[in-house]
Amino acid sequence: MTPTSFEALPLAAPLHRVLRELDYTVPSPIQAQAIPFLLEGRDLIGCAQTGTGKTASFALPILNALHERPQRLSPKSARTLVLTPTRELAVQVAKSFTTYGKHIRFRQTMIYGGVGQNPQVNAMRGGVDVLVACPGRLLDLIEQGFVDLSGVEFFVLDEVDRMLDMGFLRDVQRIVAMLPKKRQSLFFSATLAPNIVQLAHSILQDPAQVTIQPEVTTAERIEQKVCFVTKDSKRPLLEQLLAEQSRAESARLTIVFSRTKHGANKLAKSLSAAGFQADAIHGNKSQAQREKALERFRKGLTPVLVATDVAARGVDVKDVGLVVNFDLPNEPEAYVHRIGRTGRAGADGLSVSFCSDEEFDYLRDIEKTIRMSVPVWEGHDHHHAGFAERYAKGGRGAPPKRVQQGRGGNRGRGGNGGGAPGGAGGQGRRGRRPSRSGR
Repeated sequence: MTPTSFEALPLAAPLHRVLRELDYTVPSPIQAQAIPFLLEGRDLIGCAQTGTGKTASFALPILNALHERPQRLSPKSARTLVLTPTRELAVQVAKSFTTYGKHIRFRQTMIYGGVGQNPQVNAMRGGVDVLVACPGRLLDLIEQGFVDLSGVEFFVLDEVDRMLDMGFLRDVQRIVAMLPKKRQSLFFSATLAPNIVQLAHSILQDPAQVTIQPEVTTAERIEQKVCFVTKDSKRPLLEQLLAEQSRAESARLTIVFSRTKHGANKLAKSLSAAGFQADAIHGNKSQAQREKALERFRKGLTPVLVATDVAARGVDVKDVGLVVNFDLPNEPEAYVHRIGRTGRAGADGLSVSFCSDEEFDYLRDIEKTIRMSVPVWEGHDHHHAGFAERYAKGGRGAPPKRVQQGRGGNRGRGGNGGGAPGGAGGQGRRGRRPSRSGR
């Protein structure tokens, strides 16, 4: 029977205490269905979108086990390994463990690229109960003899679809091969494509499966608009929107999404030159640069953040009033993640998407995914009536310009979430979708 309250879950007293302090009473669907399996020691495949509470669904059972079965830590070892695709997600997961484990004695550290390795090496010397890591830097430290995975009891592979999309499959397979056979493995993904299911069954043993259907209500609660424009009109239209946003009585923060890292840098620089305080965040930025940019954004010192999809998941910034899709994403699920950065905690949110004739197919995929047509906004100076009419009639737009093939495999070691294989110039799947590189 699925529990209807946290009190009904057989968790240790320190965990119930912190849940009461956090005023957590009713578990989310992923928590209600996954936690009982995990408390029984089962392996698990969890299919759920970001923002459904999946981190608590695995953090609480793991903390419960660490509390009930304390062990002396071995040097360089970890009892729990949580593998994440990006630094932002690693930080978020580690914060969740800290929050939920407030009244439990346990040691935790993070390993990711973009920062010096010495503090991470020092943290691992005495061993830890929980290690949250990105694949590249973790392998680096293992190869240098600073980390030993032979004692891992709990293994969590988080956001697997993103992990594979960013080219970490071989790294993940190498890491899994170093884990002990006897362990509890947890596998979380927003989608369960055939390659993901195949990977899951190569890692897990007799897994329970919990699937939470994606909710499109988040997107439906946010006011959405699409602007049909030429590519050259995008920048002046964005400046118009930002000027209106800054004049509002209660000016709020804005996130602008660009498809590529180069485009994000170029756009942030252009906006700053036009008098808008803007900064860019993407996978090529160092960890210190990303944290500084996010902190300034949270405080409103830089009210405009230009981001690639690396910021669409794992970064929770309140008081975002406007999301602008300067470039439409080539994955419709990313659209839901992007616009979900606004309209949080019951606040109103506005999403404005720019659609050139090269992006018609992306918009069709988005509308199919969210099961609604995005209202067309004609009340601006750059509306292209011809594009709007052609789209409404089901016509096709111009094909995307062919991207020159870049050198493959340029992921950048260190697990910093810095892009898909092939670097900024790599090509994506054959057909109409351009490269996924700008992650």
